[in-house]
Amino acid sequence: MISPEKILAQEKRMLALGIREEDLVEKFIQGSGSGGQKINKTSSCVYLKHEPTGQEVKCQRERSRELNRYLARKELCDRLDEIQNGAISRRQQEIEKIRRQKRQKSRKQKQRMVADKRKQSEKKQQRRATGAE
Repeated sequence: MISPEKILAQEKRMLALGIREEDLVEKFIQGSGSGGQKINKTSSCVYLKHEPTGQEVKCQRERSRELNRYLARKELCDRLDEIQNGAISRRQQEIEKIRRQKRQKSRKQKQRMVADKRKQSEKKQQRRATGAE
């Protein structure tokens, strides 16, 4: 169940991005993939299309239709935010953060890291009991 605060926050974000409910085409289609008979019988998959931009989103992450509706709108907001704001969008910032984390460390950084590890090791050595008696 989605809290009313989250729904309200999403509506505000949609308004800020210029997305109106009237511009959205929403369809509920039967799910596909693994999950057995139940997923193939129920229409919990949500298809959203934003008419002015032509952006389409299909969401089947959860079993609940309401939760998939919320997640589909969130994904649509993320996509339109990325289109409008480019490099400063939330999604782009997350991608850049991960890229920085995965980036290979420089030689100087590696040397500093090894020196810190040695220092920590020496501290632990000093904490050990000098004689086990």
